[in-house]
Amino acid sequence: MRIFSSKLTRSWYSVFALLWIVMIGMQWVSYTEPVWFQETTALVAVTLIGVAISEIIFPFRTVFRLFIKLILIGFILYYVLSFYGIFIPDGTLSENLADFLAILNPYLWFSLSTWVMMECILRLVTDARRVLLFLAMNIIALGILDSFTPAVLWKEIAWIVFAGMAWLVCLHLRKFQLKYPQGWKRLRRDPFKIIANVIVIFSLIIVAGVNMPTVPPILMDPYTAWVQYRGDVLPTGTSQDGENGASPNSESGYSREDNQLGGGFNYDYSPVMTINTTERSYWRGETRDEYSGTGWQEPSSSRRSFDGVNIGSELDNGGAASQGNTREVTQTVTMLNETVYPVLFGAYAINEVTSIDGESEANTLLWKSGQAELHWDGNRNTAFPRTYTIRSEVPLVPVEALMLKTYDELYGAGDVNPDYLQVPNHFPERVTQLAEEITAGAEYPYEKVGLLQDYLTTNFSYTNNPDLSLKQSKDFVEGFLFEVREGYCDYFSTSLVMMARSLDIPARWVKGYAPGQASYGDGAMLSQENGETPSMSYTVTNADAHSWAEVYFGEEYGWIPVEATPGFNMPLLTDTQDRDQVETPEEEEEIQPEETPEPENNANEPSFTVSPVIVWAAVSVLIAWVGYILWRNRYSLHFYVLRLRLGKPLTPEQKVVVETERWIRTVRRKGLRRDQHETLRESVTRWEQEAPQVANELAELLKQFEMARYSPDHVQEDAWQRVQDIARQMKKRLKSARG
Repeated sequence: MRIFSSKLTRSWYSVFALLWIVMIGMQWVSYTEPVWFQETTALVAVTLIGVAISEIIFPFRTVFRLFIKLILIGFILYYVLSFYGIFIPDGTLSENLADFLAILNPYLWFSLSTWVMMECILRLVTDARRVLLFLAMNIIALGILDSFTPAVLWKEIAWIVFAGMAWLVCLHLRKFQLKYPQGWKRLRRDPFKIIANVIVIFSLIIVAGVNMPTVPPILMDPYTAWVQYRGDVLPTGTSQDGENGASPNSESGYSREDNQLGGGFNYDYSPVMTINTTERSYWRGETRDEYSGTGWQEPSSSRRSFDGVNIGSELDNGGAASQGNTREVTQTVTMLNETVYPVLFGAYAINEVTSIDGESEANTLLWKSGQAELHWDGNRNTAFPRTYTIRSEVPLVPVEALMLKTYDELYGAGDVNPDYLQVPNHFPERVTQLAEEITAGAEYPYEKVGLLQDYLTTNFSYTNNPDLSLKQSKDFVEGFLFEVREGYCDYFSTSLVMMARSLDIPARWVKGYAPGQASYGDGAMLSQENGETPSMSYTVTNADAHSWAEVYFGEEYGWIPVEATPGFNMPLLTDTQDRDQVETPEEEEEIQPEETPEPENNANEPSFTVSPVIVWAAVSVLIAWVGYILWRNRYSLHFYVLRLRLGKPLTPEQKVVVETERWIRTVRRKGLRRDQHETLRESVTRWEQEAPQVANELAELLKQFEMARYSPDHVQEDAWQRVQDIARQMKKRLKSARG
């Protein structure tokens, strides 16, 4: 124990330096949360913390510590991979060991890389200049990522600045300890002075930073200036309804990055495709089922199961489609731009590919049965299809029967894929509570989903540029439901999916396109004359990019799309619809952004805001600090007030008289009374008999007073301070005597 305690005593700086290094490292972990899988992010975070703790608590030589850390890395890998279900020990020791070693790639390299970087930082960043260089590298790197990716990293940068300042303070104190060991011993006896000064400095920085006015950038960054000089559009990486996690100036279009939802967009009406069909529908693209807290993760390689596609052959939906009545719908899609998409679009659920560019072979297509997605194999040297014809089996939803199905009737067999019930480890509890409150009066799953849908469409407003300055929560859904309360389709669809999952109702997120602008297709008049449903032509633009929810209602009913975005109308077929009546094309009302001038400083961009708790704590510290300064200098302030009254500074003898009056009031409160006819000498003589324990102090105070009154020339400038010290000592003696 002596070895351990002595090591910790000598290495206080190392302990704090590790704390700041871990804090900086965790900001990079925060950046990777929406990019990596949860298990990878958790592995790096636990490795970071584990290596730091082992560096602190094991006072051995470097070689022995490295060996201990290697064992620790193995334990961390085992624990994290077991926790996330990647490794499940279910055999003998040798079999489990073989299985564990087989699945270590690539997780082992993430953990080892984190360890190596920690060791390098500990050995290289050893003085103030290197600390500043290390901080600058981190801040510049995060600044670049904040500027050129959808990530918003101001909070992470602020924490790095905080950790860096604290690191430099610790480094300064360490140098002081080594250079002035005796002075360090004195500081150790009263560490509150150091801690208080550091806290006050940080509080001043926080309060000043929060109250600084917002100033627009004076200079444009070189990359943006170069792009605008060329006349190009900044590559912002658009999303549903033009959603983008970082810039409110992105353009609407099909989403390519779903792991960082939020932000704003402008409408882009450039055409995407025309679809000739007999049924108005949403044109489905891809689904997502793993919610990270900030968006939707791409499925891992182990979950990407594709089948080949034969033109003219029926596609296997893997039980995802309804087993009840369906309506066959044929769609001919013609692409109107040169964009390459990862999927082919169509009404749910695609059942057959009839032709691709007029060909009868489709070796560039892949089918993902569980999600009913028709993917295009971009690895082959072939162009994206310009036109294709597909056939879908659109379910006729038996609403009246489905409304009365209980949870056990729909999911009693227990065959629900857990991927569609997934919620993050730290999913906000108040989102679940809200979902339970909304559906408290409902008994059946279909009814609960309907109540969630009604709540979202009636209590929140649609906008393409939500005010994200209101957002405080890290979770995308929580921030929308309780803080921002406005947004576009990504906000509504994601919230519906996650609230349904919080009620144990399986759901998933879908992205694609809304129906678009309808017009009569070729042969429409002839179809009407024959009493058939006319063929319609739908023109789809980037402004029609959309996302919605799909809810699973058991094997009998399959996946049913649900629209939660205000102003959008999901074209669902029910088994009670009169299909003999010819429907005229219905133009969908487009929700347009309000014509408001765009502020120069991009006020709609996500901004880093300091928690009110931190701000009020900093304000409280400053108020306490100001109060302490006033209390500490209360005597000087009293003399200053007297100076204002007299119109001139007090002489040393006048200050002694003032302090004498003060200590006389003190002894009066302690029970030592003074009669009106008594001189101070007579009173002191009597007090010495009544309180002999303070006789020496009383005699000295009387001496100082008489010198000031009768021999002012002999009074020193600091005599009043001596009177204060003697009076303070007397007060302590009186208090201890009465206690």
